[in-house]
Amino acid sequence: MLSAEGSACCRERDEPRSNERTFINTVVSAVRVKLSDVARDAGVSAATVSRAIAQPELLSPETLARVRASAQRLGYLPDGAARALASGRSMTIGAIVPTLDSAIFARALQAMQATLAQSGYLLLVASHEASPAAETQAVRALLGRGVDGLMLVGAERAPETTALLRSSGLPVVLTWCGDGHFTAVTIDNAMAGRLAAQHLIGLGHSRIGMIVGHLQFNDRQRARLAGARTALAEAGLSLPDTLVIEQALTLAGGRAGCAMLLDRDDRPTALIGGIDVFAIGCLEEAHARGMTVPDDLSVVGIDNLDMSAHVSPGLTTVHVPTGRIGNLAAQTLIELVARRPVEREMRLPVELVVRRSSQAHIAP
Repeated sequence: MLSAEGSACCRERDEPRSNERTFINTVVSAVRVKLSDVARDAGVSAATVSRAIAQPELLSPETLARVRASAQRLGYLPDGAARALASGRSMTIGAIVPTLDSAIFARALQAMQATLAQSGYLLLVASHEASPAAETQAVRALLGRGVDGLMLVGAERAPETTALLRSSGLPVVLTWCGDGHFTAVTIDNAMAGRLAAQHLIGLGHSRIGMIVGHLQFNDRQRARLAGARTALAEAGLSLPDTLVIEQALTLAGGRAGCAMLLDRDDRPTALIGGIDVFAIGCLEEAHARGMTVPDDLSVVGIDNLDMSAHVSPGLTTVHVPTGRIGNLAAQTLIELVARRPVEREMRLPVELVVRRSSQAHIAP
């Protein structure tokens, strides 16, 4: 038989203390908050609360804010599985980019995330490192996660991936380049290369080299190279393969490509980087050799990264509205998921931004 002291000891072990009971009751209370409780607190119908969760774009900003405030105050958390079952949506969007180690794609993804979050969507991101097989695998994985739509970069991919996308029936938005089959937010990559070359030609440069990403499976870089070659051809000049260097899309790649071109007996007087990172790598390599940019070498990039205005000298480049690409891709996917009409292709303009890395060339 237990003594009174022993019984009290057991009760102390078996029963939660006062502060523990308060905590447990708080948690249980939060778990038990129902959609109808939120509706009553916000002064709206249960159907309105349901729409605020599944289709927030259907509500006025004022009503949506009131519902969300009540849900937060009461500690209401919607059941994700139930919400997906009721709405037919997971409220997630997938994005697959060539690499995560890129300021270009980071800016686009940030813009996508901000836009999607305003409508209650979560962004899931994957990369494929320029491998068609890895892109196919990433598409399969995101489809398996039940995403409501996908953003992809470029129009060139394995036939298996294209067939997979079409059979899925999900909204797909291509970015940077389109293929005519899927909705796309694009830029004129050929015009970007053309503007860079025209600028240098106008400054009197006739021997121009270009550093590009690996051209296989990269339609953006191929188009930029083609645009530069078109501009040179129109001026009676050329850009032979010997003056085109393919490199990995890194600063080191830009330096290595620049070194190869500067080591030539007929080295160029000006270089175009197929991306700004290449052009910045050229600045570094030229400085390391004791050369002065632009006195000894003019350099032009394509992208207009934030850092391009702050390197020394400031980089002349072609502005690509990267953030706008991400913003429009997200908006378009939201519309497509809601089955609302959108433009088949939205092409954003590019423009030359002249800074101090390029100047007139006077032939000796």
